[in-house]
Formats: sequence, structure tokens, C-alpha cells
Amino acid sequence: MKSHKTAAAFGAVLRELRKQQSLSQEKLAFESGLDRTYISLLEVGQRSPSLETMLALSRALQIPLAYLASLVEARLVESSDDRRNAS
Repeated sequence: MKSHKTAAAFGAVLRELRKQQSLSQEKLAFESGLDRTYISLLEVGQRSPSLETMLALSRALQIPLAYLASLVEARLVESSDDRRNAS
């Protein structure tokens, strides 16, 4: 279950970053050397990225990998806090 939550958090962060930079999935795919459908699957949390994929995406988005990871971690903490507060 944790793996799905992590993939969903990564996907949400990826989508936000892509949209902030006004990139289409196609453009991000081209810039990162990944397939557009794979970008889509990442964004909806159906796939988990490898370290290589995360590096390619962070380079394409022109952000440090550590920043990308910190955003995902913050999203996971936020969703965990939301669940605790709802209980």
C-alpha cells in the first residue's frame, strides 16, 4: 500500500511541476527522453519511477533531484497528516 501512496505523491508533484513550467506531457517526454504515455502513467500514480527516471525528469525540469525528492516527501507527510486529522 505504501508503494501506491508514494507513486501517487510522486505523480501529483510531477504534474504540478510540469504545469508550473507550462510543459505538455509530450514536451516533458521529449526533454527527458521518456515516452509520453509513461509520463502519463507516472502522473496518475500507476508507475513508480526508477532513480534513472527521476534524474532524467529533474534534468528536464531543470531542478535538483534533491528538490524533487523533498517535494514528494512533503506531499507524503501532508497526506499522512490529512488522514490523521480526519480520524
